[in-house]
Amino acid sequence: MSKLSDYDGPILEIDNLSISFFTRLREIPAVMDFSVSVEPGEAVGLVGESGCGKSTVALGVMQDLGVNGKIVGGSIKFKGQDLGKLSPEVLRDIRGNEIAMIYQEPMASLNPAMKIANQLMEVPMIHEGVSKEEAYKRALEVVTDVKLPDPERILKSFPHQLSGGQQQRIVIAMALMSKPSLLILDEPTTALDVTVEAAVVDLVKDLGKKYGTSMLFISHNLGLVLETCDRICVMYSGEAVETGSIQDVFNQMQHPYTQALFRSIPLPGADKNARPLVAIPGNFPLPHERPDGCNFGPRCTYFESNRCDAQKIEMTEIEKTDRHSTRCIKFKEIDWIAPITKSETTDEIELGDVILKIDNLKKYYEVAANALFGSSGDKRVVKANETLSFEAREGETLAIVGESGCGKSTLAKVLMGLETATDGSVLLDNNSIGSIPIENRTTEAVADIQMVFQNPFDTLNPSMTVGRQIIRALEIFKFGKSDKDRNERMLELLDLVKLPREFAERMPRQLSGGQKQRVGIARAFAGGARIVVADEPVSALDVSVQAAVTDLLMEIQRNEKTTLLFISHDLSIVRYLSDRVMVMYLGHVVELGTTDQVFAPPYHPYTEALLSAVPIADTNVEKEHIVLEGDIPSAMSPPSGCPFQTRCRWKKDVPDSLCEREIPPQRDITTGHQIKCHLSEKKLAEMTPVIKLAAE
Repeated sequence: MSKLSDYDGPILEIDNLSISFFTRLREIPAVMDFSVSVEPGEAVGLVGESGCGKSTVALGVMQDLGVNGKIVGGSIKFKGQDLGKLSPEVLRDIRGNEIAMIYQEPMASLNPAMKIANQLMEVPMIHEGVSKEEAYKRALEVVTDVKLPDPERILKSFPHQLSGGQQQRIVIAMALMSKPSLLILDEPTTALDVTVEAAVVDLVKDLGKKYGTSMLFISHNLGLVLETCDRICVMYSGEAVETGSIQDVFNQMQHPYTQALFRSIPLPGADKNARPLVAIPGNFPLPHERPDGCNFGPRCTYFESNRCDAQKIEMTEIEKTDRHSTRCIKFKEIDWIAPITKSETTDEIELGDVILKIDNLKKYYEVAANALFGSSGDKRVVKANETLSFEAREGETLAIVGESGCGKSTLAKVLMGLETATDGSVLLDNNSIGSIPIENRTTEAVADIQMVFQNPFDTLNPSMTVGRQIIRALEIFKFGKSDKDRNERMLELLDLVKLPREFAERMPRQLSGGQKQRVGIARAFAGGARIVVADEPVSALDVSVQAAVTDLLMEIQRNEKTTLLFISHDLSIVRYLSDRVMVMYLGHVVELGTTDQVFAPPYHPYTEALLSAVPIADTNVEKEHIVLEGDIPSAMSPPSGCPFQTRCRWKKDVPDSLCEREIPPQRDITTGHQIKCHLSEKKLAEMTPVIKLAAE
C-alpha cells in the first residue's frame, strides 16, 4: 500500500477517548476523556504509574484491544482519518506501513526460529511488495542505521545469538523498515541495562530526526522522557491530568499529582537526612474504586471536601502557555513553588564496628564446553566474582552497583549461603561463613543475614496469610517460647513496617506491590537481622511507592542499627540512600568509596559512563554525554588485562597497551577511595564532573 497523502495537520489526534474492558460482571473503564495530539516530527511522552492506562492508549491507537476491549467514546485520528471507522484490511496496511510499535520485551517481538534478515525483509515485502533483493538492501541499511556492528553477520543470526540491547535495536530497525510517520514506544528500555538504555535512547532520538518520525514515548521514567521528548502528558487512573511542553510541566507544574511525582524521586541535591523524599500517601485506586470528582483527591494534600469531589473535573488550558493544560480546579490557588514541609531533619547514623569483612573473595562456576547438550567435553570457568575485598560497618548502607552479569547477585548468594566461595574469606563478626552452605549454618548466622528480594510478587506464598508467613519465619529462627509470643512479635513486625495489624489475616493477592514488599521486609527482620541484603528492592515498584519503601528501610535501619547492602542499578536512589558505593564490572570491584567520592571526579572510567547514562528528571542538570560502545563481555571468556578495556574511552591515554596486558592494581586515590585503573594520576586529575547543575 502506498503512504497516505501528505497531511499538514497533527499526525495523531486523540480526542476525548474512553476505553473500557468488559467482563461477565461489569464494565471496567480503563481510559476516560483522554485527549492528546502529536504534531509532525514531534515526540510526546506519556508518563504515569502502572495501571494508569498508558499502554491501553497505545493499543487503542493500534486498534488492538482484544476481544473484551472497546472504544466507548471519543476518536483517534491518524493524519485526519478516524481509525475506528476503517476496515481491518485498511488498518492492516496502516499498521507497519504508517504506524509502528516497539514493545517492552524485545524477545517477545522476534520470532526465535527465523533469522534476523527474514524478519526484517518481511515488512517491506508484505506492505510494499518490493523484491527480495530490495528488501535485503533496505534491511542492511536499517541495521547499519541502528549502529549494530558487522550488519551482515547480524542479519544471518537468530535472535538468541544477540544480546538484549542488540535485540532491542533489531526491533527498532524492524519498526523503521517502512519509514513510518508515527512510532509508538511502550517502555522500550525497561528490560535493558542503564548504559545500553542510554545508547538506545540516543539512537531513537537520532533516527527520529533522520526519518522525520513522530513519536509517542510511553514510560514511567521522567528522566528518560526529559531526554527524549518535546512534550509530555501525565496520566493518573485512566485520565490525563496535565499536558504541556517539557519545560512547562517540569518547571511550572500545575497539577498536585505531577508535583507529588517529582517530590518522590531522588534528584541531585536530595539528602536522606536533611531533605528526605516525600512519599505519596495512600494507594493507587482500582478502576471500580475510583472516587467522585478528582481521582487523585484521596491522596492530594490540597484536597478540599465538597469542592474537589463535587463534580467531574475537566481539563483546563492555562493562559499564555504553549498548550499547557491541567485537570485541577484549584491550580490558580496553589503556591507551586512553596518549599516542602516534611518531617524534621534527622541526624546521621553513627556507624559502629566492622561486622562483615570480605577478603579476596572468588566465586567461579565450572560449566561444560557444550553445557546445552550435557557434553563431557572441556570444562570452562565462569568467573562471577574475582578478588572482591571490602568491609561493612554496623548501621552503614553500602550500595553495590553495576550492570547485569557483573556479579552483584552472585555475591549476595555467597553471603546468604546459597553458594559457597571458591576462594577468599567472608567473615561475620570474625567468624568465617564463606565456605558454609546455608543448611550447615547456625540458626543465629542465618537470622543475622537476611534478604529483601527484587520482586515482591514472587517471594510470598500465594496460599498462606501474611501473618502466617511472618510467624513461619519466627518459627524457623526459634523465636519465643509459645505461639502467643510469636503472634505478638508478628504484630509488632507489621507495626515496624507500617502495615495495619488486620493485614495479618489477608492473602498476598489482596495487597498492592508496595504492601507486599513491606511484608518481605517484615519477614527479613523477623530474626533480628543485623545485615540485610536488599537486591533491587524498589525496582519492581512504582515511583510513588519507591519513596515510601526506601524511607521505611532507612527508618528501620536507624532504629535497629542494621547494616544494609543495597544492590541496585539505579544510581539516583544509590546517591540518595547510601553511605558508601561499590561499583562492580565483570566480577571485579572497579571503584569503592564514600558516596561523595564516587559521584565526583576522579572516577573509574566505567563509573564515569554509568553516571552519564543515568536519566535525571531535572531541567537544571547538565550531563557530559558518554555512550559506551559494545556490550558487556562474557564472564566465561573475559578480555585480557583490564576487564573494562574493550569499552573504555580512556584506554588510548595509557601507554604500551598496558590495559590489554595487565589487570590494574587497586589504588588508593584518597583515604577510603579506591580505583582499579591504569590511568596516571595526571589523567585522573583531568577528569571533570559528569553531572552538574546548569548554574555551576
